[in-house]
Amino acid sequence: MSNAQQSFSAGQTQGQTQAQAENFVQSTKESASAAADKANAAANSTGQTAEQNKDEAAGFLQQTGEQVKNMAQGAVDSVKQTLGMEK
Repeated sequence: MSNAQQSFSAGQTQGQTQAQAENFVQSTKESASAAADKANAAANSTGQTAEQNKDEAAGFLQQTGEQVKNMAQGAVDSVKQTLGMEK
């Protein structure tokens, strides 16, 4: 094989290797970007779920507080009635 053919073959191999490396780098960047997008979406979803759970817990506690207050008021009224202190 002549020097020209060897140089051509070496250049061709180098070009193919470089193209494959660039494709690999681009593919890796795209995969990393997709993974970051998925992680971001998961974080947002988790935050929204946590906020919703917090709101539901607050509503439950408020409702329970109202029930306890009403039960206490009923007990007070019952004692007043028993003792003849009602209006």
